[in-house]
Amino acid sequence: MEREREKKASGSLARPRPVLMIPLRRCGSHALRLRLNCSPQFYAPYPLHIVDFMPLVSLYGDLGDDRNYFQMVVDVIGLQTASMVKWPGPAFDPVEIFEAVKDEPRSVHRIVWELLFRTGAQQGASVVMDKSLDSVHYAEELMALFDDLLFLNVLRDPRAQISSMNKAIIHDFDALLNAITWMRAQKAGSALAQEHAHRVLTIRYEDFVSNQETVLRGICGFFNITYDPALLDISRSGEAQKISHLSALWEFNRFPPLAANVDKFKKALTLQEIEVIETVCGDYMDQYGYERMTPGKAKITPRLIAEAKKRSEIKRKQAWEDLAGNDHRDYVLRMFRADYLRSVKDRLEREQKGRAAAGERRQATSARAARSPRRPAVVA
Repeated sequence: MEREREKKASGSLARPRPVLMIPLRRCGSHALRLRLNCSPQFYAPYPLHIVDFMPLVSLYGDLGDDRNYFQMVVDVIGLQTASMVKWPGPAFDPVEIFEAVKDEPRSVHRIVWELLFRTGAQQGASVVMDKSLDSVHYAEELMALFDDLLFLNVLRDPRAQISSMNKAIIHDFDALLNAITWMRAQKAGSALAQEHAHRVLTIRYEDFVSNQETVLRGICGFFNITYDPALLDISRSGEAQKISHLSALWEFNRFPPLAANVDKFKKALTLQEIEVIETVCGDYMDQYGYERMTPGKAKITPRLIAEAKKRSEIKRKQAWEDLAGNDHRDYVLRMFRADYLRSVKDRLEREQKGRAAAGERRQATSARAARSPRRPAVVA
């Protein structure tokens, strides 16, 4: 970290300022990202959602070993290549990326941000944002890497957000499970905002819908970039038009947000589901000014959670089948990324087993050598 500060001070390292959007997807994050991208000073490519890669990190072994770290660099670049939405600019050179980060604290997050910094710099941006909202759970590690990191904390009424999550293939298919996920994400985001207030700007999606200009001006001021009225015209965003045709999850991103959709959850959720959500999420609803509709006293038990997981898995399988039949392009793109992650995991596990087996053979050889009697020395 000190080495990076020295390089920044000397002017030899020019990189955009990092921003992470937090804490949970389906909060209206694309609507904000796409509008902010209309500013020449800002850039946020489609996120890698590195949270899906995190279970693999321990399989690389000691990242102090150049071979392991270089392999991670190659695999993270591969993840970006497998993304549903490609980043602009030329393909990344793994050797070049490795050489750029090898002497800094080694982390999968440092690799990801090197890709983001380079992409942002290519776009001429002074601020680059990662919309991998789930990375809120790695905020402390990220702040240790970058002392100028900022956070955009985007809230949404949990009933509306969970109603959206219930239909999204990236989440669970149950209001109780998604309520628990929402609560945990808000817990992390709220703690971060309290402990590092100067780094975090908290906004409500509903306020953005009712007054886009005021919210976007506030965000631009926090990022220290110039507000431009052009940010309000989503028709200027070529990416918004493009991704709206790639997935049903994004089909409305090419349109202005509709105030009528704020309360759409009232038709999509049952009153029982609403009370479950308000029971689990009630404290944060109160904190952020979301008015309750129920007493919020639903009984949540381990058995209910277990049953919810079973129902969700059945619905998940059906959702994948429906996606394959109704939107084959979206299905293939998502499966390609999932298959890539599985292939990386399979390879790392094979290599790990191979290393373990080699270590056992070496130990066995050493043990046999220790048991073998030594031949007496021959005296001439």
